[in-house]
Amino acid sequence: MDILKSLAHPEELFNLFKFKMGGCRAVMPKLDYESMSESLRTCYMYLNQTSRSFAAVIQALDGELRHAVCIFYLVLRALDTVEDDMSIPLDRKVPMLNDFHTYLYQDEWCFTESQEKDRQVLEDFPTISVEFRNLAQEYRDVISDICQRMGVGMAEFLEKKVGSMKEWDQYCHYVAGLVGIGLSQLFSASRLEDPEVGRDAELANSMGLFLQKTNIIRDYLEDMKEGRVFWPQEAWSQFAGCLEDLAQPEKLESALSCLNLLVTDALRHVPDVIAYLSHLHNQSVFNFCAIPQMMAIATLSRCYNNPMVFQGVVKIRKGQTVTLMMDATNMRAVQTIITQYSQEILHKVSLTDPSRDKTLHILALIQEKSDLSQSTGPPACHACTCLLPCCSPLSAGST
Repeated sequence: MDILKSLAHPEELFNLFKFKMGGCRAVMPKLDYESMSESLRTCYMYLNQTSRSFAAVIQALDGELRHAVCIFYLVLRALDTVEDDMSIPLDRKVPMLNDFHTYLYQDEWCFTESQEKDRQVLEDFPTISVEFRNLAQEYRDVISDICQRMGVGMAEFLEKKVGSMKEWDQYCHYVAGLVGIGLSQLFSASRLEDPEVGRDAELANSMGLFLQKTNIIRDYLEDMKEGRVFWPQEAWSQFAGCLEDLAQPEKLESALSCLNLLVTDALRHVPDVIAYLSHLHNQSVFNFCAIPQMMAIATLSRCYNNPMVFQGVVKIRKGQTVTLMMDATNMRAVQTIITQYSQEILHKVSLTDPSRDKTLHILALIQEKSDLSQSTGPPACHACTCLLPCCSPLSAGST
């Protein structure tokens, strides 16, 4: 089926074949599991079980940064599992979210009542927390701080809806922008990136917001079915009486107008994404950051003006995913990818779409930023190599 979907894209067929034949293994730094403690091996097992998109790029990070990011991911996955679990009453959930950062320093704390699919990270939280405490102090400080700020933000939005577009930005900051900020601080703490990368919170926040908004847009129907509402009321109320109405066939024109408005809003973060990536020097960090962002812009292109968003799950092709993984390893390639998908969106913009002018404006800004970045030249260390493992995000086929 993967091959059939890529028949019209020969480069994807080639990359799929190379991928399935294990072509990435030769250049993928193999993890030395035997030298790890049992608890750290377990953490990497949980990472591969719970991450649809990030396990591969995390495990390709250099040196001690790999372990720090693995633990950071699992701590935030545990926190997110508490937020998502609809079986936990609010009077228990809110204090748990606010206090979650304190559990990092409690040897025995765990939670065994979750109904979520990733509940193992809560049930066996002592394994994660002990490895957290094994990290260097500078990594622990970053992880604990981000966990505390994120928990407070999650608790705030449990008790209110995402109303305005400003609140959408704020919610996405809490659940994803803070991740970008924390990761950037970890990159700098590891000395693999300059201190400025960790200090520029605005660019790091945009990296997280772009990914989170893409996921929220794509997951409209899945979230609706599970009783979760993340599309901002300020957007959907322009086109429907309630968010559920957008899934009705007779509301398709209004639904697409709302969808395109949100895609346009997400695209405004792309110039910051370009700026952020252009500041990176370490190859493994660049891959880690660039690949999910390129999958996100490919996903937005697929979602734009697409009725399937309201009928099922919109995914990019697996051949597309593999190609992005193999290509997005230097700034010049990133600029080419961004231009490709920006042009795809441009060709879909309707003359009658209410957001048309804003969409065209942001697409022009993206092209201008990409051209400017390209004229300065990409960092020399970014070689075009396939550095990713074969245990990649392909189970999801998207970001």
